[in-house]
Amino acid sequence: MMTVEVQGRYLVLREISDQWGEETHTFMSRPALMQWAHNRFPEEDFKGREDEWNELIQSFKQV
Repeated sequence: MMTVEVQGRYLVLREISDQWGEETHTFMSRPALMQWAHNRFPEEDFKGREDEWNELIQSFKQV
């Protein structure tokens, strides 16, 4: 599960998983968040599931 919260001029993303617990990432801009999203979820990992990848990236773009 991921949540993104706007705190002033920062974007705070929290990744919560059963395996790793909670991991927090702080971004200074939306382009930095998008770069992280593209690195975290490379399109090559979604071969045959391009619609899922597009939906995921669109969710990040709406932040």
